[in-house]
Amino acid sequence: MENPINRRSFLQHTGLIGLSLSLPTHLISQSAMKGFQIERVNANFEREHLLRPFGFKGAAMTEVWQTACKVQGSSGISRIGLGTQNVLWSDSRVFASHSENGGNALMFAMTEFALQQAKNRRFETPVDLLDQLLDEVWEYGKVITGQKDLRKTFALNAMVPLDNAAWLLYAAENKQEQFDEMLPSAYQKALKERHPKVAAIPAFGYGTSMEEIKRLAEEGFFIMKIKIGAPGEPEEMLEKDKAFLKSIHETIGSNETPHTADGKIPYYFDANGRYPSKEYLQRFLDYAQSIGAFEQIALIEEPFGEKNHEYVGDIGVVIAADESAHTDEDALRRIEEGYKAIAVKAVAKTLSMTLKIIKLANERQIPCFCADLTVNPILVEWNKAVAARLPAFPGLDFGLQETNGFQNYANWESMMEYHPTKGANWVSPKEGVYPTDSTFFARSGGIFEPSEHFEKMFP
Repeated sequence: MENPINRRSFLQHTGLIGLSLSLPTHLISQSAMKGFQIERVNANFEREHLLRPFGFKGAAMTEVWQTACKVQGSSGISRIGLGTQNVLWSDSRVFASHSENGGNALMFAMTEFALQQAKNRRFETPVDLLDQLLDEVWEYGKVITGQKDLRKTFALNAMVPLDNAAWLLYAAENKQEQFDEMLPSAYQKALKERHPKVAAIPAFGYGTSMEEIKRLAEEGFFIMKIKIGAPGEPEEMLEKDKAFLKSIHETIGSNETPHTADGKIPYYFDANGRYPSKEYLQRFLDYAQSIGAFEQIALIEEPFGEKNHEYVGDIGVVIAADESAHTDEDALRRIEEGYKAIAVKAVAKTLSMTLKIIKLANERQIPCFCADLTVNPILVEWNKAVAARLPAFPGLDFGLQETNGFQNYANWESMMEYHPTKGANWVSPKEGVYPTDSTFFARSGGIFEPSEHFEKMFP
């Protein structure tokens, strides 16, 4: 069906925030559905600056919008869900073709659209709600961004605060007070572990100083996520990446850790789809071999763009899918193409879609781990709730979770004050791991507890 919204008139006459226009909805026998209904909605956001430009995908971001959605059910119960926007990660073309604030405003417009479309929808679980709304939000995003092939992850990122609010409302309506109780039975098998600790993985973008990398290694962080795919054409990119690897390996390559079998620090590379082909990736790995760094490579995440379908099961290292695994269907395709791990992001692609991806991966014995989106401290707990329950990553006996907000936000300590359980043992990493003891599981990391700061956003 042709989309009736004209992009130019939309931008000229409505602006980007507080939209009331909507696409035609697909009323799929909703009157016959049982479950819950959202009757009132609201949205807000605030901007958080970064300490320095955070470089990846050949560009860099300088601030991050923190979004919040409030939903009220027909019973009168209301809950607030949080999100963190990342336009550069979600679709770098939108980031490149707009100002940084403009790109963020477009994503927030999609959040508002999704929120309005959620009103008066009936759903049995938030997964059902996501299934109803995702394609509508995606089509709307294509219109306002001007990207006819907008990446579906862009729409998912926009829907995170609504999805989180829907889960909290769903739990409250069902009188559920713990994450395990909240999970529908279909997804419980894949999230049955109870790890006493979760590895905290810092991330290093372009331009990170060797002093910072050395300092974090000395503090006990032992799995390092290294952004490769430096700015420039492929040959220039490759040479910069090789130089970055060399500096890192010379700085921390000989460090020891008690958490790995060989006592060495494992490297986790993230190319964010920047490598044009297996040939370039193989040249990078050949260089790693030549300097003695190859054996410490634990995995390489998302080396190629999503339209590159080269088989990667024969490269010799674990290749993980991230951005290209928008949905469970996309994840299945990547598994068939030889990808041996999936980076899941409840904080970026919604908990609902993440549950679907984890279930699929578990059925095919593909390990998953949690990647960050430079999210706020409360969203770290949503990711941790998943990481602490996933099967242990091969070669380790605990869950994995990237977390880089503490490295990048200018006001991280202030943001920590918004955390409802900020003084709890599990909130901050200790010697490279989050202690996820019985108290963490009993209180679900604090995600069910209200944050006074975000409550005040909706007077």
